[in-house]
Amino acid sequence: MLFESWSLDILDMGRYTMRFAKILFWVAGAWGIILLAPMYFLLKKINLQAPPAITHPEYYYAFLSVALVWQFAFLLIATDPVRFRPIMIPAIFEKFGYAATMIVLYSQMRLNRSQVMAAIPDLILGILFVAAYFKTPKPTHDL
Repeated sequence: MLFESWSLDILDMGRYTMRFAKILFWVAGAWGIILLAPMYFLLKKINLQAPPAITHPEYYYAFLSVALVWQFAFLLIATDPVRFRPIMIPAIFEKFGYAATMIVLYSQMRLNRSQVMAAIPDLILGILFVAAYFKTPKPTHDL
């Protein structure tokens, strides 16, 4: 009887893994949308609070657009982590790429400490994305 419950627990681990990935990517996507969407309306405020002013708004809005698209990709992954497991790889690079950029800029003294600290959540999410990737079973079919 004891061994039967153990075997059921082992079989249920896949379900818990799927739940972890679903919750992780759903939270990451929703949180990103909540943080990024308002930035479309904050350029003037950012220019006033963090001089010098942004002189090429096309780069600012392009960054926001690409970052926002990734949030929707995270929500897509959350719908079926096994099916969309291959998309987790570029999602990992998205998180680590941003964090690495902030660290490099800080090391060049082009950012202050509070600015680089803002990348910590992305670094943590990147680490969790790696864990989700390795815990999620490979898809049995192509996308």
